[in-house]
Amino acid sequence: MLLFYEIFRLNHYFEKPLTYIGFGGTGMQVRDILHVQDLYELLDLQLESFDKANGQIYNVGGGRGNSISLLELSERCHKLTGNKIEIHSTGTTRHHDLMVYITDNRRVHEDFGWSPQRSVSAILEDIYAWLQANEKEISNSLIP
Repeated sequence: MLLFYEIFRLNHYFEKPLTYIGFGGTGMQVRDILHVQDLYELLDLQLESFDKANGQIYNVGGGRGNSISLLELSERCHKLTGNKIEIHSTGTTRHHDLMVYITDNRRVHEDFGWSPQRSVSAILEDIYAWLQANEKEISNSLIP
């Protein structure tokens, strides 16, 4: 599954258009993002304490410190790639659209002392570096 910020990076990298959907189509929706390495480190902690984690459900994400609006994300992707892409707007908000989603990591932090270590900038730079290193293997069919 491609996360929304990966789709943004792919579209900017390969110069494909994007659409801001809902809430007036302005891109002001906010989401938090998480680096895969931060998730890996949490899973490693949980495996080390399997009895504590066994059967538990945790919310895991970037949290407030790693939250970003779609508009802001577009601007950062433009700066990293140098590619200015076409962005469409669909102002109609669907019943399942959320204006803000920021993960509450308190429980996983309390149980494992874990919190995301990589910033939004580091996440985007790492995705960009990965795209550059793997450009030949990435199919345009991955881009919606």
